[in-house]
Amino acid sequence: MKQQLSIVKIGGNVIENNTKLTKFLLHFSKIEGYKILVHGGGKLATKLASKLGIESQMINGRRVTDAKNLEIITMVYGGLTNKNIVASLQANGTNALGLSGADGNTIQAHKRAIKEIDFGFVGDIDGINADFLNMLIFSGITPVLCALSHDGKGNILNTNADTIASEIAIGMSNLYETTLYYCFEKKGVLLDLADENSVVTDINTTKYQELLEQNIIADGMLPKLENCFHALTNKVSKVCLGDIEMIQPNPKLFTSITL
Repeated sequence: MKQQLSIVKIGGNVIENNTKLTKFLLHFSKIEGYKILVHGGGKLATKLASKLGIESQMINGRRVTDAKNLEIITMVYGGLTNKNIVASLQANGTNALGLSGADGNTIQAHKRAIKEIDFGFVGDIDGINADFLNMLIFSGITPVLCALSHDGKGNILNTNADTIASEIAIGMSNLYETTLYYCFEKKGVLLDLADENSVVTDINTTKYQELLEQNIIADGMLPKLENCFHALTNKVSKVCLGDIEMIQPNPKLFTSITL
């Protein structure tokens, strides 16, 4: 029987809120068994870019990354955000190691081809180094991955953190029974954004199409749900969306995604 592995992706709105982030990292440290943390930091990167007079552009919930934005993203994701999270986890008794996709050849990708939109230095994932991650986990180390991949030619690429979390969960599913958690500022997928408790507790493929037709799922939630279903169709055992309370034992309200 495979051992359990929890892959948790934390959203930018939680990262930006020191109180929520502190509470989340405490909850994460208490998750029993093997675990991996994936984080973005796009909102902080956007703020820094704005201070430096550099424009940030989003299309369909995904960031367009030119050369200047790539420098900022690398600094924020791989530096400030990643190392602050690792330091906090160490303080909570979790021996963590911060990684970009280039470290240990963890996330291999290629630059997205230009079709209707040129997303710039954005990477589409080719593979995950599951053996390297397994070596760390087996050694008692919790990997903390930021939203950066690499192309094997010396180039860092900005890669959607939700996609990274999904692909890591898929890549590790041959070795573990994997559960993927998307942890953000909401309690789950909401029917009404003005009502924090209007959580859709269960979404399958049929319900997903209904919510799309009703425009309840839109913007940044679109790629997130796409990653959820992609993970489930590729041997990931379970996918959940919710706030920082979701990763506590016996959570009360969150969204469970099924096929």
